Amino acid sequence: MRITTRGQLAVSAMTDLAMRQHTGPVALSTISARQGTSLSYLEQLFSALKRAGLVDSTRGPGGGYALARKPEQVSVADIVVAVENHKPGEEAVPAASQMVSMTGSLWTAFNARVLEYLQSVTLRDLVAEQLARGVQVESPVVARTKLARRPVPLMARAGVPNSVFALGAMPVLARK
Repeated sequence: MRITTRGQLAVSAMTDLAMRQHTGPVALSTISARQGTSLSYLEQLFSALKRAGLVDSTRGPGGGYALARKPEQVSVADIVVAVENHKPGEEAVPAASQMVSMTGSLWTAFNARVLEYLQSVTLRDLVAEQLARGVQVESPVVARTKLARRPVPLMARAGVPNSVFALGAMPVLARK
């Protein structure tokens, strides 16, 4: 099993998502800011994770991604396999016939052990490890309050209507 930076970043992003799952859908832009990862790269990763059935997406304002399964049901191996573009047990690079005959069983056993270990580690384990390290997660109330801080409508700022509906609702004297 080959684990590249792509797999490592996917595991980090999924851990971030799992830590904040109680706040509702998590925008990739917030994960990008916390992880220091390109937003377009995260979009590619989450597209693969969605195809694999590991995340669900919600569109529109307040949208983002959420886990499709409970954290204890998602293993690190599930995440890595989803983004590394190969199937479990499939070699990433075909082995030369001489290597297979000389040490093939060594590498086959090694890959099986790595896969077995990654299947034993779940998102719940990674979240617990992060919390034990003291990583702070915003409470849902704080996260919603930050989302609720939107610009004050123009009418509220200067007494100027911001739509034809607000204009129609104004008293006749105020329109002159």
